[in-house]
Amino acid sequence: MAGVQEQTQHEDSYNSIKSNECENSISSQSHPTKHGRTHTGQKPYQCPECRKGFTHKSSLIKHVKIHTGRKPYQCSECQKSFRYQTSLIIHVRRHTGERPYQCNECQKSFSQRACLIQHERIHTEPKRFQCSECQKSFQTKFSLTNHERTHTGQKPYQCSECQKSFSQKYGLTQHERTHTGQRPYKCSGCQETFKHNWLLTVHERIHTGQKPYQCSECQKSFICKTNLTRHERIHTGQKPYQCSECEKSFTCKGSLVRHERIHTGEKPYQCSECPKSFSKKDHLIQHESTHTGLKPYQCSECHKSFSQKGNLTQHKITHTGYKLYQCSECQKSYSHQTSLIRHERIHTGLNLYQCSECQKSFSQKWNLAAHKIAHTGYKLYQCSECQKRYSHQTSLIRHERIHTGLNSSVLRVPEKLQEEIISHST
Repeated sequence: MAGVQEQTQHEDSYNSIKSNECENSISSQSHPTKHGRTHTGQKPYQCPECRKGFTHKSSLIKHVKIHTGRKPYQCSECQKSFRYQTSLIIHVRRHTGERPYQCNECQKSFSQRACLIQHERIHTEPKRFQCSECQKSFQTKFSLTNHERTHTGQKPYQCSECQKSFSQKYGLTQHERTHTGQRPYKCSGCQETFKHNWLLTVHERIHTGQKPYQCSECQKSFICKTNLTRHERIHTGQKPYQCSECEKSFTCKGSLVRHERIHTGEKPYQCSECPKSFSKKDHLIQHESTHTGLKPYQCSECHKSFSQKGNLTQHKITHTGYKLYQCSECQKSYSHQTSLIRHERIHTGLNLYQCSECQKSFSQKWNLAAHKIAHTGYKLYQCSECQKRYSHQTSLIRHERIHTGLNSSVLRVPEKLQEEIISHST
């Protein structure tokens, strides 16, 4: 028994060994020698291929696999292969969403222990590395190096497909997925996949209902920090993104990018069915429904269907009878703001829509579309009685009164026919 106790005390003495250089605890008898190399710079293990040196034999064994090209560990989800089993284990967590490492201070979770260790420095370590340009401080030299590129403009990481450059390797990795189409992050709740881990994190809050970012002014909560930042500008009135052409300012960068296309004429979103292009992605989505004919949004009151959710929401107002939007000139009320805007042009005389052929202007888009028919020579509307044809539906309606004897009012061109008129006139 005494011998066992003596052996245990002897083992404990190994566990309590401290480095003379940095006071770090060493966990085993052999470790002081290995640990000492971190201070001396000694690297006794050398690669026979590239002569690179290592402090530990295990590090050399791992390194040699780079030269063999062997990747024996394969992911069963996406068939991606890895040299090391630990790399495969970390990769698999992208598919499962597992985050086993949690911060004791703020309960934030991570898929890798190294990420947790780096995060914990936020709570414990001072910010020793300072930028000489703006005096901003960082906890690691790596973070400072990345930051300094915002001042120098250096972008050392280049895409081999399109030669686009990035200041950080992470940015390049994310960009490359636009070429490969890879979406490695899968939601365990609904199986939806994402290109980036942060998108999965934000998406998962839809299922959990978690909204960790709260406005200090009105206590409204948000699922991601960017939404909170954008919201807070409502209170401050801050509009940091300014157009270089017309000096108009915006609360978020995306709004500025979309606005600038007005000046450049850029239309990056092209329909796969026809040559038509759009400056906004949601406009392309709206247009594509004209090819598919799909109308998934149905009104529960009258069963009318719509291709877009926004159109259904606006339509439902007609059933409530509410007319929230009132003209300040004549007090006439409307269910939709767009209807009020069109009406107000009667008072202002504003004609936004101009014919490119004769420069005649119109207050309503459908009036311009109907007018363009006069230049094309098309006569789409035919009388069922005498086969006489007209360029405009209103002209046909007036003509038909000769046969019917009705004195009805002139009708506006239906919205469904407006697209047809525009497509014939372009």
